[in-house]
Amino acid sequence: MAPTQPKLVADTAETNPSFSEELPLRVMALHALLYCERLFYLEEVEEIYVADANVYAGRRLHVERVPIDDEAPELRSFEVASTRWGLKGKVDAVRRRDGNWVAYEHKRGRCRRGEDKQPLAWPSDRIQAIAYAVLLEEELGESVQQARVRYHADNVTAFIEIDDRAREDLRQAIQQARQLQNMTTRPPVTENERLCKHCSLAPVCLPEEERLAAGDGSHPRDVPEGQVVPLPANRQKQTLHVTDHQAYLSRSRETLVVKTDDQRQTIPVAQIDAVVIHGSGQVTTQALQLCAYHGVAVQWMSFGGRFVAGTTASPGRVQQRIRQYQGLTQEGRCLELARITVRAKVEGQLKYLLRATRGHQERRQTISTSLERIRETLRKLPAAMSLDSLRGLEGMAAKSYFAAVPSLLNDRVASGLIPAGRTKHPPKDRCNALLSYCYQLLFGLVHRTVIAVGLEPALGYYHQPRSAAPPLVSDIMEIFRVPLVDMPLIGSLNRLQWDAAEDFTEAGTHFWLSDTGRKKAIALFEARLQESAKHPHTGKAMSYARLVELEVRLLEKEWSGAPGLFGKMRIR
Repeated sequence: MAPTQPKLVADTAETNPSFSEELPLRVMALHALLYCERLFYLEEVEEIYVADANVYAGRRLHVERVPIDDEAPELRSFEVASTRWGLKGKVDAVRRRDGNWVAYEHKRGRCRRGEDKQPLAWPSDRIQAIAYAVLLEEELGESVQQARVRYHADNVTAFIEIDDRAREDLRQAIQQARQLQNMTTRPPVTENERLCKHCSLAPVCLPEEERLAAGDGSHPRDVPEGQVVPLPANRQKQTLHVTDHQAYLSRSRETLVVKTDDQRQTIPVAQIDAVVIHGSGQVTTQALQLCAYHGVAVQWMSFGGRFVAGTTASPGRVQQRIRQYQGLTQEGRCLELARITVRAKVEGQLKYLLRATRGHQERRQTISTSLERIRETLRKLPAAMSLDSLRGLEGMAAKSYFAAVPSLLNDRVASGLIPAGRTKHPPKDRCNALLSYCYQLLFGLVHRTVIAVGLEPALGYYHQPRSAAPPLVSDIMEIFRVPLVDMPLIGSLNRLQWDAAEDFTEAGTHFWLSDTGRKKAIALFEARLQESAKHPHTGKAMSYARLVELEVRLLEKEWSGAPGLFGKMRIR
């Protein structure tokens, strides 16, 4: 049965107070609004969407064929929109029941139960069904008096009457949504902790971290199995490093194809979180478009390991960056964040030196002067009243730290691999060539993480702006230099994994990694990212790759309503 022609209704503020010249709201946005205001804000204002297993399962449910009566005509995935209401969406199904059109929604979960145990729709499902019903009424030009929500976990249907109360509830929800769209700050975390358990944006919102900081939530280590955790503990995807100078990266449907002189490799784009091209490898426009569509960052590094550029498919997330700008133009906040960062870095250096010389009294005695100077730096940090003072203290600690590094190497390490302090631009020994290259790998990781979170890399709090080094990336990576680069690198030297002749290229007084050396460095860095450590704030162990993302998200909370969480990660 074909739908009747819709009635013509003037779209003016007088006919409906919810009329707006703004872009129409998605009906699913109202569902998010009634579920959690912060979820609505993250999706509709900041344009952050994360499709988890529950979302995909819901999509599959909507495309499965639900048995219907032969005598009940049906329209599936029926698109509806109204400038009068300022809404648009796609109703799961529209059917004729007893001569009247009825809007249907299908849900995977369980229904709400009333006092008489009758199935009821949850508030978010109810407003969604109401919205579809009134839009359907306008589209078809016929009265729609009822909507139904089918809960497949219970195998029951909740009935919703489309009366004056329902229409008024819809108007109020739309008005509330418009007000939230005009806000520049995120709404607070919901008081109902159970809602966070099934929310796909929990890894972005980090509600448990905020509750933990406020002292009004259970510690994550005490949360029952299945409850929300800060972030997935392990990386779900891998970074594709293209190191062959003659490599050619192209696209074949939903896969990336890497061709070299002697082989051809295909990798599904769904398995990749980033592509890093080292040197002069080529990439096609089609491959770039595929990566952009799936949110896969593409980065270029020079032969010498310098970060050159990177792509991003970020939609901009204007409100996030406005808050970042407002937060990081406050000198007091920048100074405090810089102090936190320097303390985290210097304490990491001190703890590593102590850890690496534990049980070796002779080595400990050799570096005693360096240890004392680093401790002195930590004592002076609270009194540093400017960024320049912090930089001076950081430099003093770094000089002492790198002076002590040779003492961490065992007697079997070849003399050509032992550093003489820290040199860069360019490195003057093989160990410094390794450090510089791995620091650039870390830079690339932090850079794409900052962009994925939605922050502006060029707006930092500590480092000075430079064309090739976005300050915020340089700021954050200071926390991770010791655990992600120094520790695994010095460990690999002590395990004699490096060949002074094969893995390095000497150019006068300067040294670079050879092709073999670069591949070893990349493998070492990626292996470290898979290892786990416990974050002191959350009490949860997760991979280092996840810890980087967690710290970036905790940094954003410094100017988004939950300060005091950033920079707590330390090596044990």
